[in-house]
Amino acid sequence: MTEHTGRFTGKAAEYARYREPYDPDIVLPLLRQWCGLTPEWTVADIGAGTGMVGDLFRANGNRVLAIEPNAEMRAACAAAHAADALFTVIDGLAENTGLADASVEAVAVGRALHWFHVEPALHEFRRILKPRGWVDILACGRTEDGREENLAFTEFLAASAGRHPVRDPLLNVYRRLDTFFAGGEFHHTEIDGEIQLNWVALRGLTLSLSHAPMPGSAAFPAFESALRLFFDRYAQDGHITLTTRTWISAGRFADGAD
Repeated sequence: MTEHTGRFTGKAAEYARYREPYDPDIVLPLLRQWCGLTPEWTVADIGAGTGMVGDLFRANGNRVLAIEPNAEMRAACAAAHAADALFTVIDGLAENTGLADASVEAVAVGRALHWFHVEPALHEFRRILKPRGWVDILACGRTEDGREENLAFTEFLAASAGRHPVRDPLLNVYRRLDTFFAGGEFHHTEIDGEIQLNWVALRGLTLSLSHAPMPGSAAFPAFESALRLFFDRYAQDGHITLTTRTWISAGRFADGAD
């Protein structure tokens, strides 16, 4: 993960304000059903960013240990949760969290697994999980399919930011999640929705993406102009509508199953 830790430097404010948060009413009932999640669990939020996954589990009453290697994102997470005694922010990596052996009932990862060195990270998850512990892998946000606007936005990113959200080989990890828990237990579902964004929100959301150029860079003026053209093409009543999806996966390693 080390070579990716700087990708979100300069993006913490936009990330915290404009990324779509996880909906507890969607995610928590499934984790209670699949995993037996209770408020008594301690949850390690790995690659915590500004703490959105941690916030989801705090809504369930859980103690959260937020592991984040990027100094700016970690500072933003700590500032946002400074008054919460059950939310602890820790400088650590997915592959080396610094947590004690068998110290958490669940590991949670949101929108970050593709940045990890997966095999060492899975080994670390096994180490810090208590027996029969769970790994919850979550994501929410716009989809690459669905509405015409979504398809056009995907192509805009491919052309303007140099990264195709579908073809990026880093994302292949999400297509083999079930293999990590072979012989154990695995659950997965996807729930669709929609989001409406005005120009400010769309711009902020886009700037929060790791591959979007930073304001002040040589590439930024053309990028922002192309984004504005996209918005103006599809906006109705000052908003653009995008299809969203919540991806929810939960697994237990073979040596943690019955």
